[in-house]
Amino acid sequence: MMDVRGPRSLLAVACFGLAALAGGCAGGTAVDGSASGAGSATAPGREADADLGRAYEEHDSSLQVEDEGTVLRILRDDSEGDRHQRFIVRLASGQTLLVAHNIALAPRIPDLREGDAVTFKGEYEWSEQGGTIHWTHRDPGGEHAAGWLWHDGQRFE
Repeated sequence: MMDVRGPRSLLAVACFGLAALAGGCAGGTAVDGSASGAGSATAPGREADADLGRAYEEHDSSLQVEDEGTVLRILRDDSEGDRHQRFIVRLASGQTLLVAHNIALAPRIPDLREGDAVTFKGEYEWSEQGGTIHWTHRDPGGEHAAGWLWHDGQRFE
């Protein structure tokens, strides 16, 4: 048992507890390619939104990200090259993103509807409209970070 009689010990315990809470005990943001949340349905939250907002403001691209959004609009599949299921999500911050999910390499999300929640892990590419999330699947060559989509209790990768 830890002796917490002195004010310094108490302060250390309080700081440790706060650090553990702030350190993402419930999963969280992965903007560096780390395996945060490991594909659970845990919402990444405001920090991920802030990171994507910063990436948009700074015209950053090629960032591994994980976040959650609400489907705003479902678009027609892109059939040029590999087929992609495409839809627009709105983050809690209000930023919108195009999700381009390669259905030549990963299963389509069936029954996706406007208003549905979708959690995603993939690569962010800047665009004037807010950005695109792609690489929401495994790389068959094993060289690119794997991504996924989470919808209605199922993972699509």
